[in-house]
Amino acid sequence: MSEKEELFITVKGEAHADFEEKRSLFIGHAIRTDSEEEALAFIKALKKEYQDATHNVYAYMLRGETVARYSDDGEPQGTAGMPVLDVIRKSGVRNVCVVVTRYFGGTLLGAGGLVRAYSHAASIALDAAGIITYRTYSEYELICGYSEYQKYNVILNEEGAVIDSSDFAERVTLRYAVPRAEGERIAKRITEAGYGRDIPKIIGERFDYR
Repeated sequence: MSEKEELFITVKGEAHADFEEKRSLFIGHAIRTDSEEEALAFIKALKKEYQDATHNVYAYMLRGETVARYSDDGEPQGTAGMPVLDVIRKSGVRNVCVVVTRYFGGTLLGAGGLVRAYSHAASIALDAAGIITYRTYSEYELICGYSEYQKYNVILNEEGAVIDSSDFAERVTLRYAVPRAEGERIAKRITEAGYGRDIPKIIGERFDYR
């Protein structure tokens, strides 16, 4: 890898997942939030939707860990919000807000039981939301003949490249994107497959996920 690759892990969308522990219902909610205002608005909306719940515990962390907040919402200190935040931190996910709603079932779980329950709720919520990794992609343009196009297309599919466009005229103009760290190697593979006749050319970069 010639350059340090920048990675950013977050969630794809909003989701929730639930489970029951000793008759207490735990509902984990997760959503991508790109600002503290978005996180607070999500928390406020869920507290309103689940205002009959016993607790609405939350934690959120923004990119770079510059902002990280949590609330136990009435649970014993250190048994709820902090475990949720810890799950977020260890997952590597950023720009995310997780709210865990609890409906008390009548049986006390104890400190250890609460930590495990809130941690599990946060984990399944993140999984349900879909964890994705953004990285720097190099964009390439490749101009070639029709017969070569079939061969190059196989290589790009094998490498998991993102095919942005394929324009068919007198020759084929193929535009694709691959993680920057893999760009030179894949371009070399294509060049060698075409015996040096067709050389992919870098035309840009973008931050994307696959």
